[in-house]
Amino acid sequence: MITMYNTKKRVRDVVFWLCFHGAILYTLGCTAQKTTGTISLFNGTTLNGWTVVNAKNSPYWSVIDSVIVGGDGVTKIPTNTYLHTTDTYKDFELRFLFRLTGNHDLGLINSGVQYRSIIEDNKIIGYQADIGKGYWGDIYDEHRRAKLVGGDLSTLKYVLNEAGWNSYIVRCKGNKHELYINGVKVSEYVEKDTNIPSEGVIGLQLHSGGNAKVEFKHITLTPL
Repeated sequence: MITMYNTKKRVRDVVFWLCFHGAILYTLGCTAQKTTGTISLFNGTTLNGWTVVNAKNSPYWSVIDSVIVGGDGVTKIPTNTYLHTTDTYKDFELRFLFRLTGNHDLGLINSGVQYRSIIEDNKIIGYQADIGKGYWGDIYDEHRRAKLVGGDLSTLKYVLNEAGWNSYIVRCKGNKHELYINGVKVSEYVEKDTNIPSEGVIGLQLHSGGNAKVEFKHITLTPL
């Protein structure tokens, strides 16, 4: 009887530990499936995964030295042009480095990054994290409602390199939008219109009016 009891107890113990460890592995597996890591939106060599809103504006976009480049800093840009991802995104934290150059005396030097945007009739419609003198950190609604909120430069003005490289973070979770330039929070917006799409493409803008040149690199996105 003692031997049989001990044997049954050992069997129960083995079954318990198998079930216990199995539950842990199952939980970890489910967690791994739910957790999506940071992805790169630009491979550093080609524009695979990106397309131009209007194909005739493709010559304005290129890859040079592992950087996406819009314009050349010499040619006056006749019309707004946009390069956008072929995939769409909803809740995310988008990070990238950018540099905007051009002669402000010759026209508007401006750019921006579209997000949660849609494409209709060769137009990109949606939110934009603005870039450029007089517009830093604004949240603009391209081809829809215009400026939604202005950027706060009270701290940013001390760390912004207007003609050099800067960092940008665009964070969207639900209906809340937050923009950061060089780690400084410059704007926040809460969308109250439930009819506005909450998912869309990421787009890079080259604004018309001047001889602007805009560069982007290290473009990453973390789903939230």
